[in-house]
Amino acid sequence: MSTKKLYILHGWTYTIKPWQKVVDGLRAAGIDVIQLKVPGLTAPSDRVWTIDEYVTWLASSIKDENFTILGHSNGGRIALNFSIKYPKRIKHLILLNSAGTEAREKQLSTKRKVFLFFSKIFKPLKKNKLLRKVVYKLAGSHDYNDAPENMKKTLANMLVSDKNLDLSKVNVKTTILWGKDDKITPINSGRKMHSIVKNSEMKEYEGWGHAPYITHPDELVKAIVDTLEEDF
Repeated sequence: MSTKKLYILHGWTYTIKPWQKVVDGLRAAGIDVIQLKVPGLTAPSDRVWTIDEYVTWLASSIKDENFTILGHSNGGRIALNFSIKYPKRIKHLILLNSAGTEAREKQLSTKRKVFLFFSKIFKPLKKNKLLRKVVYKLAGSHDYNDAPENMKKTLANMLVSDKNLDLSKVNVKTTILWGKDDKITPINSGRKMHSIVKNSEMKEYEGWGHAPYITHPDELVKAIVDTLEEDF
């Protein structure tokens, strides 16, 4: 029997330590887990990244063919774009509270509108750290506020890239895991994704927010193990 292998592509975070309980649980279940370190986030990089460059990076980072990958949040966005460009390389795409639908919505949420607006005028606020912190707290954009300058621009690139992400072109086997209490990527985003991605299954979880690997690690391990059982 072949060893179960899973690549994990994390979201917008600067440390993968919060994933450790999930990784340990998966390994205890006999799964070979490979955590990818995203350039600019958990791997050093001072450049500005585009979604196409992240797809190229992912293609060169994984040597396996016919692999299974789990993408959380922004990691899901990267994995979705990868699956469209390299459909024959992915055996199973698992999306956990994935990003990717933001710019496809007919109307952005108020917070997103504020975020995009202030991303354009951030430069004049550069010298006033207090004002800048208040502005982004009000916008609900903590990731943006805490990011180094190159990653602020990268995050803006990620959001804008969603307008070119055609989910109807995702043809690989896809399992969508989503927390009903997610306030960052709401459950309706997951349901919309499920309705567009042809070969997809969606599983919804009570009590899960955007980061179940922190709040519900044991439940997430079980959800992933149950999903992987379908592959072997």
